[in-house]
Amino acid sequence: MTAPRRWRRLLGAAVAVSTSLLVVTATGAQAASDNHEMGASIRAHDGVAPAGLLPASVDASVPGIDVSSYQGNVNWASYWSAGKKFAYVKATEGTSYQNAYFSQQYTGSYNVGMIRGAYHYGRPDTSGGAAQADYFVAHGGGWSKDGKTLPGTLDIEWGPNNACYGKTPAQMVAWIKAFSDEYHAKTTRWPVIYTATSWWSQCTGNTGDFSSTNPLWVARYASSAGTLPYNWGFYTFWQYSSSPIDQDQFSADISRLKVLATG
Repeated sequence: MTAPRRWRRLLGAAVAVSTSLLVVTATGAQAASDNHEMGASIRAHDGVAPAGLLPASVDASVPGIDVSSYQGNVNWASYWSAGKKFAYVKATEGTSYQNAYFSQQYTGSYNVGMIRGAYHYGRPDTSGGAAQADYFVAHGGGWSKDGKTLPGTLDIEWGPNNACYGKTPAQMVAWIKAFSDEYHAKTTRWPVIYTATSWWSQCTGNTGDFSSTNPLWVARYASSAGTLPYNWGFYTFWQYSSSPIDQDQFSADISRLKVLATG
């Protein structure tokens, strides 16, 4: 082989490798932009709890955690040993993102004895509520009457590009209702709604009442849950800290948590 030909082949190979690296990098960047951790925008907006914060004493409550791909492969046995009895695992976001660690996290929590459920990070800026509920159910967000599976959760909080995803309060309420109704139609369960009181007031305008159907999971990083979103008289779950991992509390004893899981 002549020297010029050899150099042309080497140059071609280098270009091919560079192109493939650009494709991989672009794909990774796109995946990252579509993957948001539960509560991240709430912590940015409302602030975080002091390290080591514990909720005010409650006579009957159950401790748990929530995880996403950011936690990778989770050592579930250690959390079970630490007293965590339930877990929520991110399954999907919008209609294009799936948690690559979902199987290890969802099945692993179940295998150590936890009652677990899945959550969907809502993106009202990318597609309709019903379409996202369908995507969620199709990719891990379903429900089964086995006493160990909690109803799926809609995580709705500040958007990455616009606090209220460019929607009016009426449009936002309609989007949440479309997600909720479709999830119920597919699973017979109403989804839990995870949110912050401050976001709910800003983006729904305290209109639309989900308190009679959807359990509330409120995010507030303090020693008490504080004022709840519009018309909910009590919370079912409370995310009270994000250190060293998202810390949650079910509002009643383990027998009631099993009832929620059973339907």
